[in-house]
Amino acid sequence: MPRHPKFKIENVVATVEVTSKIDLNLLTRKHKDAEYNPEQFPGLKLRIKNPKATILVFSTGKMVITGLRRAAEAEAAVEKVINDIRRVGITVTGKPKITIQNIVASGDLHSRIDLDLAQMTLEHCVYEPEVFPGLIYRMKTPKAVFLLFSSGRIVCAGTNKESITKKAIYLLADHLRELGLIE
Repeated sequence: MPRHPKFKIENVVATVEVTSKIDLNLLTRKHKDAEYNPEQFPGLKLRIKNPKATILVFSTGKMVITGLRRAAEAEAAVEKVINDIRRVGITVTGKPKITIQNIVASGDLHSRIDLDLAQMTLEHCVYEPEVFPGLIYRMKTPKAVFLLFSSGRIVCAGTNKESITKKAIYLLADHLRELGLIE
């Protein structure tokens, strides 16, 4: 019986929207961990430790959170950042709208993959070993993008739910096995 693929979530990216404008100069002056250089980038960067994440805060009230290991951590990260913003005297009203945009997972299929054969067999793929050692495969349903390496290692991106990530990885393994591309 074939082994199930092993994988772990490496990064979760979420966007956040609040209805309040945020004074990034005030936040920079009063928050010791804030990094802001408007000549280089229009957003302020905050790092939090628990859950570990980096948050880009924009004056419009929009934010981008990266570095989470689980989608379920997004709400706690947003609550922490909003509390930090309020603590320096900036009013934030309403409930933040959080949207998971992307989940990136790395994994192992426990078998070598014949990438040359995969390139000829799979639809929606690109393999140029002179440029990059992995094959890029775009799965249609569920929608996900994979990097496949001959060692059996994979990277999955483009999903927005952990359950979809798992489903896509398992379907990929089954599909490659059916096509005789892995054992």
